[in-house]
Amino acid sequence: MNNMQKPLNSGFSSRSSASEVVSGLNLTGLTAVVTGGHSGIGFETSRALSQAGARVIVGARHQKEAESRLRGTPRIQVAELDLARPESITAFACQVMSSHQHIDILICSAGIMACPETRTSDGQEIQFAVNHLGHYVLINRLWPALKGNARVVLVSSAGHHASGMRWNDLTFSESYDKWLAYGQSKTANALCAVHLDRIGREQGVRAFSLHPGKIFTPLQRHLTQQEMTDAGWLDKEGRPADPEFKTPQQGAATQVWAATSPSLDGKGGMYCEDCDIAEIDESIAPTFRGVRAWAVCPSEAERLWLLSASLTGIDAVSRSA
Repeated sequence: MNNMQKPLNSGFSSRSSASEVVSGLNLTGLTAVVTGGHSGIGFETSRALSQAGARVIVGARHQKEAESRLRGTPRIQVAELDLARPESITAFACQVMSSHQHIDILICSAGIMACPETRTSDGQEIQFAVNHLGHYVLINRLWPALKGNARVVLVSSAGHHASGMRWNDLTFSESYDKWLAYGQSKTANALCAVHLDRIGREQGVRAFSLHPGKIFTPLQRHLTQQEMTDAGWLDKEGRPADPEFKTPQQGAATQVWAATSPSLDGKGGMYCEDCDIAEIDESIAPTFRGVRAWAVCPSEAERLWLLSASLTGIDAVSRSA
């Protein structure tokens, strides 16, 4: 079990914003890549990094839409990136590395949640394919530019409490459950950070995962209002009803903190929440607070990494370790 899950008392909280996290930091000269950096918490992440002086490259499935959304934000460029298509990931990585020799920050923020059963052309369940495998391939494609000194941040979720890795049926071939599939993909994000940090630290690359909090963003596009009412997120009139929900600016704070905080220098492999390192949740029933042990288990992380390498045919990180 990962025993590094100890809060640092960072001085920030669940209500801190991304702008507050970077206040006083000078990121001038640094280059950051943010997937999904034009929407929801990704948009606020891009804005905060730009505000602190970083150059930001946003990967977006719909490039023109992203460019319109980010127009007027300084030091930001957009390139097409479809995480469900390996050829798109490769093209994006080549475009980025053709103009940027080094990447200091990679934030894997894009994702999908609780969507109808969908499969990629090679039969992978779409949430696992986009949320995990797409980012796994991207990390490996960008590896030559990450080596030396970089932080990689994978946006997981408290949704990982719903499911560990379902090794006997990763693709849900027997029976599809959109929430279990989402949970597995978010566990995969956390495990990816654990193993990436383990094998990448010799090359100066540290990795973190995190739960951003509950935020109303386009991530809920596949949910009906009734589903969100039943979950207690909305009242019967469709108004926000859960006081734990954050604004997008607050939701972006933890990933920005994980990517930039000096207090994390020399650290890595941990799961974070509310702008701090989260504690292990050892309760019998999931609390959706903290991190479940299965999501930070080194042996599970290595098993997933090896499987991902087999499924995608790429493992640049391990070969350089």
